[in-house]
Amino acid sequence: MAAEPGPTPSPSVDITAAGAERAQVTLAGDLGTGAARELEERLADRRLDETAEWALDMSGVTHLDLACAYALLRAATEQRPKNAALTIRGARHDVQRTLRQAGFKAVAVIEE
Repeated sequence: MAAEPGPTPSPSVDITAAGAERAQVTLAGDLGTGAARELEERLADRRLDETAEWALDMSGVTHLDLACAYALLRAATEQRPKNAALTIRGARHDVQRTLRQAGFKAVAVIEE
C-alpha cells in the first residue's frame, strides 16, 4: 500500500523586517495560480513603499507556477520603489527556472 501524499503546504507571505534600507519578505508553500492575487495584495503592504532593497527569501517555496511568478514580477516592478534593488535567495532550481521564464533576470539578482 503506497503512502498518500501529505497536504500541500499553504502559501504564505511574511514581511519580517521593513525599514528605509531593506525589506525582508519570506515566501513559503505552494505558490500556484490560486495564490497570485493574495501574493500581489500582500506585496502591496505600505511598509515596502520606501525601502531601498527588497530581499525575497524563497527557500520555503515548494512550487511556483508561471502565473504566480508573473504576479510576483508585477508586484516587484510596479510596487517596488524605483531603483530599489531586488534580491531573491534560497529558491530551489525548479523555482529559479520559473522565475527566469517570467523575466526576473532583468529586474533581480537570483542568488544560488
